Amino acid sequence: MAEKWFIKNKKADYNQISNKYGITELMSKLIINRDIINDDMIKSYMNPDFDKLHNPRDMKDLEKAVGILCGKIESNKKIRIVGDYDVDGVISTYILYEALKRCDANVDYEIPDRIKDGYGININIIKQAKEDGIDTILTCDNGISAIEPIKYAKDIGLTVIITDHHDIPFALDENSTRKFISPIADAIINPKQKDCNYKFKKLCGAGVAFKLVEVLYEKFNIHKKECYKFIEFLAIATVCDVVDLIDENRIFVKKGLELINNTTNLGLQELIRECEMNEKTLSVYHLGFIIGPCINACGRLDSAKEGLKLLLSKEEDEANELAKSLVKLNQERKDMTLDGVETAIEIVQKNNMINDKIFVIYIPDVHESLAGIIAGRIREKYNVPTLIITKSENGAKGSGRSIEEYNMFEELVKCKDLLGNFGGHPMAAGFSLKEENIDDFRRKLNENTTLKDDDLLKKVTIDCILSLDSIDYELINDLERLEPFGKANSKPLFAEKNVKLLKATILGKNRNVLKFKIKTKFNKALDAIYFGDIYEFEEMINNKYSSEELQKLYDGSYNDVKVDLVFYPSINEYNGNVSIQIVVQNYR
Repeated sequence: MAEKWFIKNKKADYNQISNKYGITELMSKLIINRDIINDDMIKSYMNPDFDKLHNPRDMKDLEKAVGILCGKIESNKKIRIVGDYDVDGVISTYILYEALKRCDANVDYEIPDRIKDGYGININIIKQAKEDGIDTILTCDNGISAIEPIKYAKDIGLTVIITDHHDIPFALDENSTRKFISPIADAIINPKQKDCNYKFKKLCGAGVAFKLVEVLYEKFNIHKKECYKFIEFLAIATVCDVVDLIDENRIFVKKGLELINNTTNLGLQELIRECEMNEKTLSVYHLGFIIGPCINACGRLDSAKEGLKLLLSKEEDEANELAKSLVKLNQERKDMTLDGVETAIEIVQKNNMINDKIFVIYIPDVHESLAGIIAGRIREKYNVPTLIITKSENGAKGSGRSIEEYNMFEELVKCKDLLGNFGGHPMAAGFSLKEENIDDFRRKLNENTTLKDDDLLKKVTIDCILSLDSIDYELINDLERLEPFGKANSKPLFAEKNVKLLKATILGKNRNVLKFKIKTKFNKALDAIYFGDIYEFEEMINNKYSSEELQKLYDGSYNDVKVDLVFYPSINEYNGNVSIQIVVQNYR
């Protein structure tokens, strides 16, 4: 796929920053490249610790909510937590349920069913709560956009506290000015509210729930250490909800990983064992691609309550059984996703969609909870905004994933005459429509778009040019201080031009890894490894040089091959030997 390479070029006095914080100029550059610019942010970034967390009392309505909860607990009123079926929703529910239990509250929980209920609290859940004698509803990771259901809850005499992190809904007035709308709850805790003075706006739902628990525990004279035990769970939610890994989120994930590697939670222990990770040091990758998806799979294909039960288990047998069931469900989800992705690629190629600027792909029999994942995979493969539509009980339902240059939500607004319900963000959206409108919808999205061919080129953003000769263990240790990597704190990428390739070897049981021996400018030999498409690499060498040169490269004999590389430095440990290597991300 054609790519555009950019070097970040942010202006700053790197020498001054380097002296002030006792770090190298390269580190100063990497921090500024990630928009970590003011004093507090840099200190928190370099030393992410609990003392850098913000005061939860700065969050609008937080103390008010704690006051209401304390009153309800003292008078033994029934409280019901209403969560959401994704990882963030399950973990928010877990944190609030365990914390309220610890404060001797009369509390239970409800999590909506993805297919039956859809997202967030609804009127049926509220009617059921009233029938069950519930006095207070406490939402987490949802509620901010449930204007009608919450009005209904108040009309029938329930107390409602909302904890959420999603954008505040708005309507456009006659001058196209945004008028924000809030539900009429007894307390609304959401840092994105305009009149909320909380410093950090990018918490996930579990992050907001945790801030509430901080103050609740203080009121009940429960030691801070007990509150911090929730951070290992909060780390999973923070990674899986793909919020920015800076400020408090960075602290949650960094500290959470320390805790989760020594977890005493039975459910997590069993899940880690079942995923064959008990010998490994868990990282962001394991939270985001193994543990999180197992918890998420039950919300997609079964009931999200199974994931919650796993975290709450107190019996080893029950925890083991639930962990097995979640891993099995996740494997099913993976297989179904793979089938869906293959079908989608086939549809794109067979129906000459490859020239469309927006892919609208109808796969009637794909499970509707997997549409978003499949859309994400197709978007990654082609770098094209992708909407996957499936057949549902009443009509068709879709889920889309976008690229930076395309605000998917605003583009859907332009097609609202063809859609039923829809909602979302610039990068992701969900919608429903009639089956017979799908072709018109595809045509309209493509006719309306202002995307140019250039926008669909994959962008590779490089931190800076780095001489291969300057890579040493000290530099690699420095780079490790920037972890955990994720959204808004991406892994640093460096580039070097005209790198001489001495030898190439294909490795891996599926022959899907390329190992190179490369020569630096000062004639040192260095190892490099590449996990991408080997066939594409061979095509490029054949076209640019010749098949003879490619053969010489594989033989390790003298050749003319030189390439530009984008890479990050790492340490290779193999059979007790430790050496420096670079991991190649892109080449040309």
